[in-house]
Amino acid sequence: MAEAHQAVAFQFTITPEGIDLQLSYQALNQIYLSGVRSWKKRISRIRNGLIKGVFPASPSSWLFVAIGILATMYMQSDPSMGLIAKIQQHLPLSLHMSLGAQGQTMVSALVFSTLLWLSLILALRFCLKLLLSYHQWMFEMHGRISNTTKVWVTLVRLFSRRKPLLYSYQTSLPHLPVPAIKDTLSRYLESVRPLLTDPELKRMSDLATEFESTLGNRLQRYLKLKALWATNYVSDWWEEYVYLRCRSPTMVNSNYYGMDFLYVTPTSVQSARAGNTITALMLYRRKVNREELKPSVVPGTVIPLCAAQCERMFNTTRTPGLETDVLQHWQDSEFVAVYHRGRYFRLWVYRAGRLLSPREIEYQIQRILDDPSPPLPGEEKLGALTAGERIPWAQMRKQYFGSGVNKRSLDAIERAAFFITLDDEEQGMRGDDPEGNLDRYAKSLLHGKCYDRWFDKSFSIVIYKNGKSGLNAEHSWADAPTVAHLWEYTLATDAFQLGYTEDGHCKGEVERSLPHPQRLVWDIPSEVQAQVSSSLAVAQALAEDVDCHVFPFREFGKGRIKKCRISPDAFIQIGLQLAYYRDRCGFCLTYEASMTRLFREGRTETVRSCSNESCAFIKALEGGETEEQCRRLFRVASEKHQNLYRMAMTGAGIDRHLFCLYVVSKYLGVESPFLKEVLSEPWRLSTSQTPVQQMELFDLKNHPDFISLGGGFGPVADDGYGVSYIIVAEDMINFHVSSKYSCRQTDSHRFGLEITKALKDIMALLTADSKSALSSKDKAQPQSNKQL
Repeated sequence: MAEAHQAVAFQFTITPEGIDLQLSYQALNQIYLSGVRSWKKRISRIRNGLIKGVFPASPSSWLFVAIGILATMYMQSDPSMGLIAKIQQHLPLSLHMSLGAQGQTMVSALVFSTLLWLSLILALRFCLKLLLSYHQWMFEMHGRISNTTKVWVTLVRLFSRRKPLLYSYQTSLPHLPVPAIKDTLSRYLESVRPLLTDPELKRMSDLATEFESTLGNRLQRYLKLKALWATNYVSDWWEEYVYLRCRSPTMVNSNYYGMDFLYVTPTSVQSARAGNTITALMLYRRKVNREELKPSVVPGTVIPLCAAQCERMFNTTRTPGLETDVLQHWQDSEFVAVYHRGRYFRLWVYRAGRLLSPREIEYQIQRILDDPSPPLPGEEKLGALTAGERIPWAQMRKQYFGSGVNKRSLDAIERAAFFITLDDEEQGMRGDDPEGNLDRYAKSLLHGKCYDRWFDKSFSIVIYKNGKSGLNAEHSWADAPTVAHLWEYTLATDAFQLGYTEDGHCKGEVERSLPHPQRLVWDIPSEVQAQVSSSLAVAQALAEDVDCHVFPFREFGKGRIKKCRISPDAFIQIGLQLAYYRDRCGFCLTYEASMTRLFREGRTETVRSCSNESCAFIKALEGGETEEQCRRLFRVASEKHQNLYRMAMTGAGIDRHLFCLYVVSKYLGVESPFLKEVLSEPWRLSTSQTPVQQMELFDLKNHPDFISLGGGFGPVADDGYGVSYIIVAEDMINFHVSSKYSCRQTDSHRFGLEITKALKDIMALLTADSKSALSSKDKAQPQSNKQL
């Protein structure tokens, strides 16, 4: 109870002589400094709100407008065409009494200047919104840019000259458009053509035609009405119905993971790695709160992406409900929650209004590691409630965690900036079995022991005994690129900015008077312990069924692919199609995640990578067609894939539109056989690329071993594969493959070998084209010399 006594600012006792008041000046000073920090944050929010509110102009531009208006009036000219005089007539009577004629004119001119300034800001913002609504540039070939696009690029650069804050572009981003229902149905039928027989395709075409002519247009009208009213017609329903209303475990099914460096562990001291990692994360949070992060842009351009997902990155928890979960976000939190050997701690990372140094956080973490106290009854495996089914967890939370000591301890976890697990295991690519260890590392991050993570937190950090780290992220609040941006910053700041001493400890000094981390106290009744055991059994069955395989592909990377004038993503996606065809002797519905963050509050759209063109190439390659024919078909398939990706990014996808039409039909209480069948189709190959967004933070030239492994996720279909990949630098691609042991048709290691072989075969095909072209050129050279 020492921490509780330290938190008391004053005490009093009633004695026969009167009231004896005892003040704790140290505690009062802590309260004062905490209040100062809070007010600084409020002032910063107000300042940033003003700067964002006038973007793309600046607050100082008001002064230029006012001076211009006053200067014009001084030259006996009326730029307002009589409006200043009308404003002067409607000034309050008190101003008429207290100001002379010249003062009244001055006030009226300033009012007119302000109105003119606000009008100009609205006009500039409208122009910027129009510019950001132009997406034709994405469909133009490199080196063949139209004059319209050149003018557009110039104007966008002009509007982007001012240094924007993180959320400066938000109000200028266009809204996601609702595609024409006829176009969506046409694209859908095209996407399923290689997967259906002629009679099946005829049946689906008839269903689509019937849907369009009857129910479709009615649902479309409601959807367009929502698009006019809401900021984004997809995102709120996507978050609610795909994530929050799902009653199955989020562990494996929804949550995903991110890994540490592949070859390097900056320190083997667990507490030191935790100290630097926590510090880096809190520095990132400070940048988010102050909006000092640069807005993310489309790579190689100045086109901004929506930053709305950053708002709920920290201090956020998914709380369970009987029908739907709720995302709860708090404005601030000065502590993190820590789990170690079955015990939960609250670790304050601020003291007297300042962020603790990395060395001080390491000192506090070491105190937790050295704490010999055992877990309380029912405490060790309490986290299993967040790994199991959502309804039992909601019932337990409502009945046993709504008041008293359990509520206070649960609040400490849910309100924490994030969650930290100090794991007793060692992980990473190490020892005599580096490949197997990578697979175990992935499984550890994906589900752990099923009770030593808090899967409801927006993200949980895992620090292993040997200093390796990783994270597990909840999916409903944001998508992988947002978390990847955070994790890139954390790894780079940890390794290259904060650094370590020669003996592996954090740098800096320690204030030895720091209070001990606060042990959380629980009173877990037998009913809760029984449910913990039940939820743990469900989670363990799910975890044991996951087959993870992580492998770095070192044969070549994006550098060699680009020399073949092929998009790296298209190359890999077609390679995955070829690998799946060889693994399962057929094609399947394939999901590739694309982003729609060119639009306000945009999240993701599906790229249906299994196209007629990719299937034609694979059939030709496997059927023994000539190399020239295969190369031609591959380039056609590659261009088709790029076009599908561009269409998904620009709001012309298929699946989110059909999903929203289905939601509207449910609200109206009508059934659509077409929509029901479309949305029940399984994604047996679910893929996603983890983008590298901040390569400038990693000095790969001088430190080539500091390569990120990326991250992965569980399989979407029981009889399918989940594949995540990250294209690292110029000569490496890291793959994360997942499937289920319970399915005899799938095997993650076998599929990994098929991926490797497919990529090699495609590169050999394209390289042969380059060699033949070079050979032809060499043969032609003597002839030209002879002619000369």
